[in-house]
Amino acid sequence: GHTHMDAQIFWDPLGTCSCWHGVTTVVMGNCGFSLAPCPASERHLVVRNLERAEDIAAEAMEAGIEWKWTTFPEFLDCLDALPKGINYAAYLGHSALRTYVMGERAFAQASTDDDLRAMERELGDAIRAGAIGFTTSRSPIHETPDGRPVASRLAAWDEVRRLVGVMGAMNAGIFELAGEDVGRDLHDPAAFRDYHVRLRDLAVETGRPVTWGIFDRLSAPGVFRRYLALLDETAAAGGRMFAQVHSRGLNVVLSFRTQLPFDHLPVWKPFRALPLAEQQQRLRDPETRRRLIEGAHDKPERRALGTEARPFPYEWIFLYDTVAGPHPTIADIARQRGVDPAAAM
Repeated sequence: GHTHMDAQIFWDPLGTCSCWHGVTTVVMGNCGFSLAPCPASERHLVVRNLERAEDIAAEAMEAGIEWKWTTFPEFLDCLDALPKGINYAAYLGHSALRTYVMGERAFAQASTDDDLRAMERELGDAIRAGAIGFTTSRSPIHETPDGRPVASRLAAWDEVRRLVGVMGAMNAGIFELAGEDVGRDLHDPAAFRDYHVRLRDLAVETGRPVTWGIFDRLSAPGVFRRYLALLDETAAAGGRMFAQVHSRGLNVVLSFRTQLPFDHLPVWKPFRALPLAEQQQRLRDPETRRRLIEGAHDKPERRALGTEARPFPYEWIFLYDTVAGPHPTIADIARQRGVDPAAAM
């Protein structure tokens, strides 16, 4: 399965929750995020890429990882020595590769030819050592905690082509990516088509398998069919391309214990910073409840990304009160009770 267990493997020998579902092999380093190559002295750069984009707390990584590597081959040696209940395969991530070669410049500018040659050498070493491929992110939902694009998003497409070309020359490795903003919907049909042509041509020219996640988004229903057509088009042109899809809806658990759609709203933010017991106590106060319900209609202070809490249509928030369902929506419950949806939650 597609995972981001790169940090978790250091403190969770069982590989939860993948192992609970009968998964025996997981793949790490997806979307351009890996923990290597990176020396211990520069690990803050790798942590910066992972922290917000994949919701892995910097404090957890600091406490749970004993950083004993610099290069990707050394990282694989460290993984080999860890106790493991399942099997792991590891990609080399583009963001880690860029920060290893470019340092802080990786978050601000395009690579030079010297940078690219250094990245090509490191990628070749990683593939020879056992990396299963190379990954990148060009997705707008992948940002650092301070709101900047992760390092891989600063790369020109030609940089991606050259790095995948390294694997093509070696006849080894898979290329995985989190896709571009222009590929999320059909707002700009010409840009959408150009993106698909670039993906197709990359697979054909390098001979390497290309893979990405496919989704049916509420904001762009049916666009996934264009991606299925791209698979057929690429195969007809002689390339190999594979879509990865979830076997169920891609959901986020909302609760007071985890996160709520209101967490970044002005009235809610200080309330949600309180200990859970104090939140529960204050919710018994009618005036506090009134202010929070009114405040649930405000605009958030920052744009939410990925799985971060954000205001969301109540028709798509479900109450998971039983395993089998049916699961009523918050909108349904609010209508039945004659209350504001925020009050229903």
